[in-house]
Order: sequence, then C-alpha cells, then structure tokens
Amino acid sequence: MPSFDITSEVDMVNLKNSIDSSVKQITNRYDFKGTSAKVEFNEKDKVITLYGDNDFQLDQVKDILLPAMEKKEPESSKRLEHKDVQKVSGNKVKQELIVRDGIDSDLAKKITKLIKDSGMKVQASIQGDTVRVNGAKRDMLQEAIAFVKKSITDFPLKFGNFRD
Repeated sequence: MPSFDITSEVDMVNLKNSIDSSVKQITNRYDFKGTSAKVEFNEKDKVITLYGDNDFQLDQVKDILLPAMEKKEPESSKRLEHKDVQKVSGNKVKQELIVRDGIDSDLAKKITKLIKDSGMKVQASIQGDTVRVNGAKRDMLQEAIAFVKKSITDFPLKFGNFRD
C-alpha cells in the first residue's frame, strides 16, 4: 500500500548560515555602530535572541534576519514563535524567537482531521512528530499532498518518504 510522511524539520545548516550572514550585516552597518544590536543563536534550545537599543532597532534587526532566513530556506520564518519584547538594563530591549521543529500534536491532529473530512480515500495516522498517509493508489496520495499544501499555509511542511 503506497504511503508518504508529512514532516517539518529545520535545516540547521541553513539556519546557522542565515544567522551568521545577518550578524555580519549588522556589524557592518554604520547606523548600528556602538549600539547593542546583535543576534545570538542557542543551538541546543533552538532559540534566536535579538538585541537592540529600542523597539525600532529591534524591528530593523528582524528586517535583516527574516529575509536572510527566507533566502536560505523558503517559509522558514513561519516556524518562528515570537515571544514578547523584554526590557533589559535601562531602555535596551531583547526578543526571543523560538524555532519550532517537527509537527506538534495540535497541528498533527488538524492535518489528520482535514484529510479525514476531505472524503479522500486515504488514511492519516500520527506517528510521533510525523503524519503518515496511506492510500490504495498513488494518485490519491498526490491529491492528498496537494490538498494539505493548499490547506496548511501557516507552517512549513515537507512531504517525503514516498513508498509504493
């Protein structure tokens, strides 16, 4: 029985490269000289921390980082969970962006419910942080892929492990 998996994994190499290029761009900008504008990445916890002197500068740092991420991996900025802006010593600010990796249980349930409610002749099951879709024919699976791509646009999904 043909099947495929729906996953969402972060390409850590591309993420690190985009953060490194953003850091270079920030350090080379004349208007950021002598300010606290910077980007830090905690690879273990998958947290990107942005620093700035004020909210405006923090937005400028984001305007550098997010396009760099999109350039390396399309739709990668959709997987970021933006935390609230925090005040740090004096009037400096910081913001944490949490990189979501894998499909969380709520999204997996939403995908399986979408597929079941669509009336297609395929079955979806949750297996850890992936969703496996089985069907009788390859055409049905391709329809399911197109349907899920069209329905879920707020989180980057990857379709792979296609087996006949």
